[in-house]
Amino acid sequence: MKSIAQKLDATHPLDSFIGGKWISHSKKIDVTNPVDGSTLAQVSCAGVEDCLSAVDAAQNAFASWKATAPRARAEILRKSYELMIADQEKLARLITMENGKVLSDARAEVAYAAEFFRWFSEEAVRIDGDYRRAPGGANWLMVSRQPVGVALLATPWNFPAAMATRKIGPALAAGCTVVLKPASDTPLTALAIAEIMHRAGVPDGVVNVVVPNPSGPAVSAMLKSDKVRKLSFTGSTQVGAVLLAQAAEKIINCTMELGGNAPFVVFDDADIVSAIDGAMLAKMRNGGAACTAANRFFVHEKIYDAFADGLTARMSSLVLGNGLDATTTVGPLVSKAQQQRVAELVDSAKNAGAKIACGGSAATDGSFGYQPTVLTDVAFNAPILNEEIFGPVAPLVRFNDSDDILSHSNNVEHGLVSYVYTRDLGRGMRFAEALESGMVGLNRGLVSDPAAPFGGVKASGLGREGAHDGLLAFLETKYVAGNW
Repeated sequence: MKSIAQKLDATHPLDSFIGGKWISHSKKIDVTNPVDGSTLAQVSCAGVEDCLSAVDAAQNAFASWKATAPRARAEILRKSYELMIADQEKLARLITMENGKVLSDARAEVAYAAEFFRWFSEEAVRIDGDYRRAPGGANWLMVSRQPVGVALLATPWNFPAAMATRKIGPALAAGCTVVLKPASDTPLTALAIAEIMHRAGVPDGVVNVVVPNPSGPAVSAMLKSDKVRKLSFTGSTQVGAVLLAQAAEKIINCTMELGGNAPFVVFDDADIVSAIDGAMLAKMRNGGAACTAANRFFVHEKIYDAFADGLTARMSSLVLGNGLDATTTVGPLVSKAQQQRVAELVDSAKNAGAKIACGGSAATDGSFGYQPTVLTDVAFNAPILNEEIFGPVAPLVRFNDSDDILSHSNNVEHGLVSYVYTRDLGRGMRFAEALESGMVGLNRGLVSDPAAPFGGVKASGLGREGAHDGLLAFLETKYVAGNW
């Protein structure tokens, strides 16, 4: 893999951000460069007491921030948006260095992440309520919304900027204060966002960032502190289930954006060129490391060969390499463990009878890369279809008119997003309505939008992020009955 200098700005923050101050800890966490496995940086490892100090700082700042005028909160979020856009290239290179994704994907993520600050700066001044007379005429009904309180935000490594702003934006707009715990694989972007928000005028204690490792004991202690009233988590279903159980002990309000296993259904009347374009976007956005990634491709037998040939040609043309290299179109995975996991999934599919149309092997240059891969002749019961791949691998399954493709689409525990391609809009809408997923891309390979409610059903989570729903997730409804 081509060697390109990957060096952090000397002024980049590497310490915990607690109560408006950068606090160093003696224990450090190595941030690994996915290109060659070298240490990119060392960040302060927050202990349990440090994390509890961050919760205290958020609690101490809550009353003042709650009382801050919605317009004032909005202006700080708007300023944060402007600063992120001004620093887009710097932030994009940072994301590529710690995450591995190609620079074009990183630039797109920064723009997407910043948009959550702009969207929720507008939502901050639109917190609704209600005032009306009771139907019986005996009294008046007044409904208002109040911030839930201190929010613990836990984010994953695959979108280190967007997953942070998608939570921070609505929390601050609602009047909540936050403690952000980013993934220890990719903490540098979160710390950069904290620094941007500090420059934007966020009061001390309103936004705090800590990076514990291991994270389990620290998160558990924060949830048991009696000060955290909201948990917003994005990550695996397995970890989400553990956190829900812990949150239940204190009856903590939870939003959970968990795993996905998206079907991509191509009917016989689909526009093949459009379907392949959509497949590349749904599969290869972020190198396949997205919970929204298409994971199971169900293609009608009448167009299966043409679709497989077209997708294989597109995947074969991708260039695996250093994400900072302008010629690279697929970067390495975030870690050696993730690379090995993807390799094992592909090997299991081969052992189950699948054929490799392209790719099928890990990089051999010391990076954490995996070749873009298309698997054909995958059976309906192949084990790979039951796993969230989180890598550049597309398993193709052939179906015919006698196959209950709706049942096959719905027969997994997850239900985050689905994709459907057909020229018959009526059939597409009926199929979309019957799919057990929180989101559907109908003749479209991308569903994410700050103005849309993002979330799933079944084991894919609870609640929604983005849109007005994302703001409501950080608000409690209060009803007052009275005569006045």
